[in-house]
Amino acid sequence: MNLDHEKSLISQGYQAIAGIDEVGRGPLAGPVVAAAVIFAPDFTLTPAYNYLTDSKKLSEARRLALFPLIKTEALACEISVVSHHTIDRINILEASLLAMGEAVKKLKVAPDYLLVDGKFPIKQIKLPQAAIINGDALIASIAAASIIAKVSRDWLMQGYHADYPHYGFDRHKGYGTKQHLAAIKTHGPCPIHRLSFAPFKN
Repeated sequence: MNLDHEKSLISQGYQAIAGIDEVGRGPLAGPVVAAAVIFAPDFTLTPAYNYLTDSKKLSEARRLALFPLIKTEALACEISVVSHHTIDRINILEASLLAMGEAVKKLKVAPDYLLVDGKFPIKQIKLPQAAIINGDALIASIAAASIIAKVSRDWLMQGYHADYPHYGFDRHKGYGTKQHLAAIKTHGPCPIHRLSFAPFKN
């Protein structure tokens, strides 16, 4: 992992490059959470960032170690949460793009370029941007956003576990594991399930 993409953009005159990613497109329950992270133009990746990559490739312990580091050392860092109700209403792709756009709008430092994980730019944000497939495994600021979003969403799902303990949200975080599907079969959907997703819509 390196800052080559960011440095290339800085050499073109950009100063506040935001990496953006979302977490939670696949689960059957809970929100989608996006994060936007801006590192300062002179930021360097210290050895503490050796494990910086796509949050899905990291252990929980690695993510929890990187989370406060990113929050402390980033020039700006924000998250946005879009509920399961909105996901059901506008679909998960649109909800993901909405979450990413809202995270960008909340940044305390106005970005001048966006590096967006995935295939689609954030159409509601009128800034220069690039959508990069697997960006969270290639670009430092996107990887950082991936970790911030993942840890934040995991904490939210642990909170929902206290409200709906039958479903095991503290373990699978809403994804369609055998345990989760069995709980749905036994108890039916709870108030945070995405009713537009299989198995509910079927």
